[in-house]
Amino acid sequence: MMECRDQEPELAQTLAVLVAGAVEGLVSDVVVLDHGSSDGVLRIADAAGCRYYAQWDIKDVLRAARGEWLLLVEAGARPLNGWIDEIGEYVALHKVSARFSVSRAHRRPFYKRIGHRSPPLETGLLLQKREALALARSGMQLSQLALGLKPRRLSSEIVPSWVARQGRR
Repeated sequence: MMECRDQEPELAQTLAVLVAGAVEGLVSDVVVLDHGSSDGVLRIADAAGCRYYAQWDIKDVLRAARGEWLLLVEAGARPLNGWIDEIGEYVALHKVSARFSVSRAHRRPFYKRIGHRSPPLETGLLLQKREALALARSGMQLSQLALGLKPRRLSSEIVPSWVARQGRR
């Protein structure tokens, strides 16, 4: 699941990585929650077979999601090699939420990390559907589901979405 607004190139990058998870049977569906994009987000989501919502209530979206585990990511984020096997093993053995590790090659400069609070979904969030439903409130955004959680850290890395946004500038 991911939210976006005018992030067509970033959405395409994330979807390209998730295809491998779908081939392996780990990703059963992808949900795109749009905040009024005027670019090709709908076209990209439709071409990739995603469920696309222009208006939604988070509770309804979560209930409709297939699978017992949900992966919430920002458009533009890209899990790196090994993520499929690690998540497959993790969901079989654990019941608590988890996050990816930040890619060592794509960390913010030290001076920008000091005093900087990372967005709640910068490193993604893997959580059980029932946990997400218990946390969800009408009008909530995906990132708000991550607030207050203390997820475990996966060894698999993710390239944060800000890297893709920076490439567009």
